[in-house]
Amino acid sequence: MIDIIKDYTTKRLDLIKLQFTEKSSLSAGIIAFLSILLIAFSFFIILFNFGIAFLIGQSLGNAAHGFLIVAGFYFVLMIIVFLMKKKIVTVVANQVIDFLKK
Repeated sequence: MIDIIKDYTTKRLDLIKLQFTEKSSLSAGIIAFLSILLIAFSFFIILFNFGIAFLIGQSLGNAAHGFLIVAGFYFVLMIIVFLMKKKIVTVVANQVIDFLKK
């Protein structure tokens, strides 16, 4: 009987190790994918914003005004995100917990 319990415990620990390895490898893959995506998206956003700023500046007759308008847009966006901080943190935490429970 003791041998059966030891064998069960050993196999259960091996299963837990395999599940942990699977979760961590999936997490590492997702983190790598999101990092690459974030870098590419950042370059896109930066270049797109330069284009929009120059376009607005050209239509207003002064490039500086275009850059100020684009900067003002991001300032308003930053304030909105700051005000919604608690909700954003809660949603992200719940998604991480749900992923780890799978």
